[in-house]
Amino acid sequence: MLNDQNKTVLVTGGAGYIGSELVRILLQDGFKVVAFDNLSFGGESLLSFWGNPHFSFIKGDLLNENEVKAALKGVDYVCHLAAIVGEPPCKKYPELALKVNWDASVQLYELCEKARIERFVFASTCSNYGKMASPDMLLDETAVLNPISLYSETKVNFEKYLLNKNGQDTIRTILRFSTVYGISPRPRFDLTVNEFTRDAASEKPLLIYGENFWRPYCHVSDLARSVKMALQAESHKVANEAFNVGETTENYTKKMLAAEIKKIVPSLQVNYHPVVTDPRDYKVNCDKIKRVLGFTISKTVPCGIKEIASLIQNKVLSEPMSTKYGNI
Repeated sequence: MLNDQNKTVLVTGGAGYIGSELVRILLQDGFKVVAFDNLSFGGESLLSFWGNPHFSFIKGDLLNENEVKAALKGVDYVCHLAAIVGEPPCKKYPELALKVNWDASVQLYELCEKARIERFVFASTCSNYGKMASPDMLLDETAVLNPISLYSETKVNFEKYLLNKNGQDTIRTILRFSTVYGISPRPRFDLTVNEFTRDAASEKPLLIYGENFWRPYCHVSDLARSVKMALQAESHKVANEAFNVGETTENYTKKMLAAEIKKIVPSLQVNYHPVVTDPRDYKVNCDKIKRVLGFTISKTVPCGIKEIASLIQNKVLSEPMSTKYGNI
């Protein structure tokens, strides 16, 4: 590992679900952190960092070139998490999704090269794999990318852009995140594990579509930690590389998730709907990041279910059903 105690990291989307957890972890490890965010979902997630001498915040928009240029001053590394995240928001706001996830991302990277940023870590997604050809497949980083939504199309296109760049000054790393769950400084309940568990712990029955479709899952703190590890790894291990982030054994169907939740909430009632609303169906192999970076998860899906159920059952949040805990 490199000694990066004096490095300054810019986190785009620093007030977000994963971004705020990344800010916490980086500060904990002695990095100086600049959080860049337009605060479209509020800034409460940053309150615990306020006053930390190693933390600073810039309210800005990725689409504004001058604001991005200003944010890059004095920065060594960039972690690019800001995006219109997920299938539903991209479907609802397609023009904005293209501007933010593609136009603004390209502009950001080009400005990073001009500013001689040392490292650029891009938060991508395993949704890029779309739908596996066989239920026996485990998709690793060499698998064909098969985006079947605007969200994943923008991610795949920016991945290709980064991997095809010839410049060697900025080390580029792509992290394909598994489907995220768990509690972070900015809670979300529009994610499968979190939503199912919240509803179950609130004594609501579950209505599940596509119960036999697969996804890989990873806790938000582990995904954030993978970004930090990519920053700290020796450059030859991460330069121009893509990594699936998660644990190969943590692939679940929705039906399997319901079974795990029922262990914590025995009274749970589950109904399955024959209509498929989301055709994504993929299992992912995450052995590369373990082999190359030594990354291992600290929490499993059952741990995350207990964490969320406890939060709801203890009424820590006054309005867990509020739309403020979502991305639309």
